[in-house]
Amino acid sequence: MENGTAQKPEKNTIGLLVNDQPGVLMRISPVFARRGYNIESLVVSSAHLPRTSRMTITCTGPDDVLHQIILQLNKLVDVVHAKDHTDDQAVTRELALFKVGCSVPERTEILQIAEAFRGKTVDISEETITIEATGTSDKMDALESLLGKFDLREMVRTGKVVMARGAHPT
Repeated sequence: MENGTAQKPEKNTIGLLVNDQPGVLMRISPVFARRGYNIESLVVSSAHLPRTSRMTITCTGPDDVLHQIILQLNKLVDVVHAKDHTDDQAVTRELALFKVGCSVPERTEILQIAEAFRGKTVDISEETITIEATGTSDKMDALESLLGKFDLREMVRTGKVVMARGAHPT
């Protein structure tokens, strides 16, 4: 805290390669909770290696304990490796679906906004249009903000996925 104002905690992005075993997530999540970190998004998918999964965790909490969380995660039996990608030059993407209620005259403006974000229409009805978009979390936040000026009825976001650039391991 400086000058009486609290700093907004930084969003951290952690990539994990884990053994594909039941209960792995139940062993990983307490590492964050014990240290005062909130998991904001969690993406899990099969990895390129047999019997492993890739996790991308976006979390916020005190900056001074992130290093300890990474060390603790790397000590867990089912964690092959964990790495902080917060400050890396990594490729990050998120998928989002937006269902917007709109009249026929509003569709043109909504489609123009979607096109500016390289989004595409995946469903259209008399009352709604559903847009699919991929990009950085900031890009999805901006698109959400613009579509929120209409009748944004539903939104589903995958959470961030990350991959290290070049030959560096994720």
